[in-house]
Amino acid sequence: MSFRSNFTPGTTRWAVRRAQWIAMGIDEADFEKPKIAVVNSSSGLSVCFQHLDAVAETVKKAIRDAGGLPFEIRTVAPSDFVTSAGKQGRYLMPSRDLLVNDIEVQVEGAELDGMILLSSCDKTTPAHLMAAGRLNVPAIILPCGFQLGSNCGGRDNDIEEVYKAVGAVKAKKMTLCELKEMTRNAIHGPGVCAGLATANSMHCMAEALGMALPGNAPIRAGSAELDTYARKAGARIVALVEQDIRPRSILTPASFRNAVRVATSIGCSVNVVRHLTATAAEAECDVDILAEFAAAVELPQITQIRPNGPDRIEQFAVAGGVSGAMAMLLPKLDGSVRTVSGATLADNLAARPAPDPEIIRPLDAPFRNEPGLVIVRGNLAPDGSVVKLSAVPPSVRRFRGQAIVFENEADAIDAIESGQVCAGKVVILRMLGPKGGPGTVFAASFMAALVGAGLGADVAVVTDGELSGLNSGITIGQIMPEAAERGPLAAVEDADMVTIDLEARTITLEITDQDLATRIDALPQRARTDERGWLAMYQKLVQPLSKGAILRVDE
Repeated sequence: MSFRSNFTPGTTRWAVRRAQWIAMGIDEADFEKPKIAVVNSSSGLSVCFQHLDAVAETVKKAIRDAGGLPFEIRTVAPSDFVTSAGKQGRYLMPSRDLLVNDIEVQVEGAELDGMILLSSCDKTTPAHLMAAGRLNVPAIILPCGFQLGSNCGGRDNDIEEVYKAVGAVKAKKMTLCELKEMTRNAIHGPGVCAGLATANSMHCMAEALGMALPGNAPIRAGSAELDTYARKAGARIVALVEQDIRPRSILTPASFRNAVRVATSIGCSVNVVRHLTATAAEAECDVDILAEFAAAVELPQITQIRPNGPDRIEQFAVAGGVSGAMAMLLPKLDGSVRTVSGATLADNLAARPAPDPEIIRPLDAPFRNEPGLVIVRGNLAPDGSVVKLSAVPPSVRRFRGQAIVFENEADAIDAIESGQVCAGKVVILRMLGPKGGPGTVFAASFMAALVGAGLGADVAVVTDGELSGLNSGITIGQIMPEAAERGPLAAVEDADMVTIDLEARTITLEITDQDLATRIDALPQRARTDERGWLAMYQKLVQPLSKGAILRVDE
């Protein structure tokens, strides 16, 4: 077969590449084989990536055995709980798009024929999906699994509990020594955070979109099962290249609609909204992700995976995982969509074991008769905002309170300790979005501290910053447009009354339209950041959240 990586003999590209590869010990007989990038976002900074080098070796062997020539490619490897340390997490969202461009440079620059993308922490899976959509070379996402928690003081303990415990220490409900002990026992083994946070949510989205092999998500990192999927993916990518099956034939409006419905019904992270939007944009797929979420409101919640309820991610995996959820949802899905397996979604599901209805309920007997994710609009969020309804206490569907405004998350956390943030308040965290940061500020720590302080059901949070899929409570995230775009959030003042009605899917600042317009007109022009380097470039290029916060050069 003729592959784009096979250059014309006698040309400069052919000669210099040949000389390089011979010097590397590659057999000349391999030069005509399909050349596959094994995209390894590995790093020694985070346990999320600790196992990826071993997974890469398994994948490469499988590619060779299937008749391909693998090339391992190392990329930037952002970790939400490590890379978030600098500049209040401002590097996190920009790292997603840096990773997309990193992959483009290496795969397109070398004109490789296909790629397997080893997906782990929060930003790697969306970046891998975005890169697949942009480059449109045969690709498979390989979700590389979750870590296990443990036990501390007779109670379940994992990274979510550690996260919430920071607020308990601030509220003097826990000692620093107790928190230290929790950190010693929170994580056992490699992989991403336990629970249906952003990483596991995006692993599920990769499979729901048809870009991962059936049954691959969620999966325990370091397990024999993951090793099996690594071998399957290595063999399958060679077939995809030979059959010329490309991502844009899989990433269709119907497949995005399926993914939205899965996310809604299992209660995925709020961040899947921006990441699916970004993937659709990079794939040049004509689908309105926000409209699809708004249309999925009739779907009930069929799982209760932490932080949405008591069940653990490993229970979800054993019960059937996202394939099991899609089997229950199949009457509401398009089963004819194509997947990287080569079969349709319906055929894939027919070959999977039946899901456990104790963990994954059928549509006619759900855990809750409401969706897990909803889009909320109003004069504070005219372009929409996202609420993880599955993580909001069921007793709270309407909340009205006085606004207290912060433009720095650290100040808001201090206000919990001082008592300024108290029951009945609506905390406004603004100027934390992609342009305002610049680089979306990781506002999730405030929400975790609030829950840890016992205020999760008594204080609402409204923000244009980035949240974690681990967050629970009355949280209105991804406010669009963000404050830095002169969105209405920038006009809120301390003591303004704000009403949140989750039944009506509305969020309202209780002032007249004229007063709101007057305030917005009077807003000062925000000075551009004094940042230099990557964050400054990101601020200049980033598009609105409603467009997935992807990077585009202004035309």
